[in-house]
Amino acid sequence: MKNASQIINSIQSRPQFSKLSYYKCINIVKSMFTPPVQKMINFAYIKNNTLFFVFNHPVGKQEFDNNIQSIKSALNFHMPEECKNCEDSLFTDIKAFVTHSPKKPMQEFKEVKQVYKERASGNLHVEIKNEKLNALVRSIQEIIKAKNES
Repeated sequence: MKNASQIINSIQSRPQFSKLSYYKCINIVKSMFTPPVQKMINFAYIKNNTLFFVFNHPVGKQEFDNNIQSIKSALNFHMPEECKNCEDSLFTDIKAFVTHSPKKPMQEFKEVKQVYKERASGNLHVEIKNEKLNALVRSIQEIIKAKNES
């Protein structure tokens, strides 16, 4: 019986799911950056044999530019296995740019208030010995009867 990792690998090897190996390769390269730089990466993609990283802040791109030569040399020395599987779209260069489009704000949930028809009729016999509780139950009973009449 196959485990989950083997099933995912067999699915990724199929031609219709070849893009999954590209994303895996991009995530491996992305993991080579420091965690603060990783947080500033909006997304990445491969186009014309170039791996593009899109940053949401100029400081992220500046840090990227400082570290890119060491990452390029490491990739030239040893390309990860995930990137070797996507030979037709293997990237030869890595570039970055800053996006100036604002992120879409999260949509606020609108509270939907549902009103149900009262199913209780208020016709019940109350036998409570405590006077405070008896008065409270009777007031609730009167409210229910008033709502049923209207």
